[in-house]
Amino acid sequence: EGRHFLADAPPGSVGHQALAVNLSDLAAMGAEPAWALLSLSLPEADAAWLGPFAEGLFALAGRHGVALVGGDTVRGPRVVTITALGFVEPALALRRSGAQPGDLLYVSGWPGEAAAGLEALLRGAASPDDPLVRRCRYAEPRVELGGSLRGCASAAMDVSDGLLGDLGKLCAASGVGAVLDLERLPVSAELARRHAAADCERLVLSGGDDYELLFTVPTAAAAQVEAMS
Repeated sequence: EGRHFLADAPPGSVGHQALAVNLSDLAAMGAEPAWALLSLSLPEADAAWLGPFAEGLFALAGRHGVALVGGDTVRGPRVVTITALGFVEPALALRRSGAQPGDLLYVSGWPGEAAAGLEALLRGAASPDDPLVRRCRYAEPRVELGGSLRGCASAAMDVSDGLLGDLGKLCAASGVGAVLDLERLPVSAELARRHAAADCERLVLSGGDDYELLFTVPTAAAAQVEAMS
């Protein structure tokens, strides 16, 4: 609390997001989620907080067939720790290290929206129903897309620390460089409506907490990937 989620965040969003960010890691490897472990530290037993927290967590778990199989509860500052586990054939697992010169670079969804939502929250200028705020609080792990990329993408990771920063990590792991065409950055209509072009570019390149998938594809598989959209 205070680092990865705001103190006044709806508890249902905390439960959702805690699991979503871990399912996103599985999605980035093309894995099928199966189980989760939950370690929960709370200052005191608080049914009014725990009830909606559990609803948010289990709603997402149910959509992806994830069973909570263990964990721990302790007294202390509010901290939520989840370990998610799943399955993928080792030969088909997506990794950061497989990108090759000449591959095409893709990112799913609309990066930058979550960061814009957080900035609106910190300014006190957003309602819970603001679509950018919901993107910040309720990331949707791209599990289905990750599975579809098995045998197709050469490298993949999720975008948690910003498109530009995470692209640098993927390139370092693969021993390659990358060229971004700024004119082709994906800017959502909502982001463009509410922010100047320079701000949109900053948010898309540097904003975190999108949990979209960043992946590379050999040119021979480009048509297969673009048919998924």
